[in-house]
Amino acid sequence: MPGTDTRTRTKATVEALLAERGVTYAEEAGIRLRDTPQPLYQLLVLTHLLSARIRASTAVAAARALFAAGMRTPQRMRDATWQERVDALGEGGYRRYDESTATQLGREAELVLDAYGGDLRRMREAAGGDPDALIAALRESPGIGPAGADIFLREVQDVWPEFAPRLDGRALDGARRLGLPPEPTALAALVPRDRLPALAAALVRVALDPHAPEDGTESVHAA
Repeated sequence: MPGTDTRTRTKATVEALLAERGVTYAEEAGIRLRDTPQPLYQLLVLTHLLSARIRASTAVAAARALFAAGMRTPQRMRDATWQERVDALGEGGYRRYDESTATQLGREAELVLDAYGGDLRRMREAAGGDPDALIAALRESPGIGPAGADIFLREVQDVWPEFAPRLDGRALDGARRLGLPPEPTALAALVPRDRLPALAAALVRVALDPHAPEDGTESVHAA
């Protein structure tokens, strides 16, 4: 039956996609994302780094370098010297924007401390389940624009489920290339809720990969 064949192909495409690309950017950066202050702040830092016009792998490496240097909390980020931030970013290969980003990360840490007492769960509470309110709050952070807010929401939607399903334009572009339904609710129905951030990240990788298949009929090549 045609409908059964389509469902079978869709299931196979999603399984292959998750097997080959289904790691969130937070996981890649070594962040064990939970609804607690430290990993949420680390996700904000990663979001900031991913927002620049730079390779995602470089942003992830820079986040790892910052965390390895001890800048895992807004207090530690604020208290680090500008040069310490620059050095960590450079170690991660984030050299094109290292000086401006070092300044922005310091200002961002001060904002998180001043506005939310260092706990982004207070940002969540203030948003009251309204994604537009959360996006507006995220965009108050220096260096985070609409694309950065989308990244944060994609990654956080399992631990903040009131904002799910969150599959932005780039993820939907990836879905189109694979012949999957380019609609958030339909895509969310293809995976368990806790795998939705991984699906979103995988679809973004497809959208960014010029060698990815166009219609889902080939294997999903690893990025």
